[in-house]
Amino acid sequence: MSRTAYVNGRYLPQSEASVNVEDRGYQFGDGIYEVVHLYGGKYVDEDRHLARLERSLKEIRLPMPMSRAALSLVLREVARRNRVTEGLLYMQVTRGVARRDHVFPAKPVPPALVVTVKRIAPYPGDVDRWAAACITQPDLRWARRDIKSVNLLPNVLARQAAKEQGAVEAILYDEATGMVTEGAATTFWIVDESGAIRTRHLDYVILPGCTRGALMAELREAGIAFDERGFSVEEMRRAREAFITSATSFVKPITRIDGALVGDGLVGPVVRRLFDIFARHVKGAQRNAA
Repeated sequence: MSRTAYVNGRYLPQSEASVNVEDRGYQFGDGIYEVVHLYGGKYVDEDRHLARLERSLKEIRLPMPMSRAALSLVLREVARRNRVTEGLLYMQVTRGVARRDHVFPAKPVPPALVVTVKRIAPYPGDVDRWAAACITQPDLRWARRDIKSVNLLPNVLARQAAKEQGAVEAILYDEATGMVTEGAATTFWIVDESGAIRTRHLDYVILPGCTRGALMAELREAGIAFDERGFSVEEMRRAREAFITSATSFVKPITRIDGALVGDGLVGPVVRRLFDIFARHVKGAQRNAA
């Protein structure tokens, strides 16, 4: 069965779907995107993703392409037409089609919206087999990383470097300060030498991860302490455990960084517990944990 995409008000076979060559997302990267996990026919943390989409669009002075309720219906229809109950949804909103010029169109044009969905492998059940390795890379992205922009070239290059070294992710750090920011496409966490669960505080330097927020909500409910406090590359190298989170990684243990073992090189007890907690969150269809 051919896949179906939503493009600017139309559901089309994905092989026939296209955007105008003067779409500002294509020519300038002038747009925002979101990726949402679909499990059991329901979007995980949907409200978080739609709220972040709306916030990012506001930050670049771009209106929502439709109401949040209407967009939610489109997301469901795309999944239904593709007969996908476990997968990843991609949506992208750009400033639309206008004659090429760096400034915004003098006469506002409708935002462009594209939505696609694809099947993925079943949710991981074995945390040990889900573990992976990372590398470190200097963070060369623009300053407003809290905006989920479609401008991803530095992320692409960092991820490619990771792949070429047998890793799944690049952990980015500020060359001037030596402080870790986040993964190229994930939130990065450690269990530090004292046993504290830590990830960087929110600011313009990192993306406010939806999985990050959902996991924090689960930790608060379970009475598990965590610390939103930055850490250096050196602190990271001394960590007992490490993991990444995202809509595609869920809670993913990291057991090697730059070829060196994290702790004893095995999935630790803290990350093992967090993996189970988040799996229950996903499988319980708690889409909007707050």
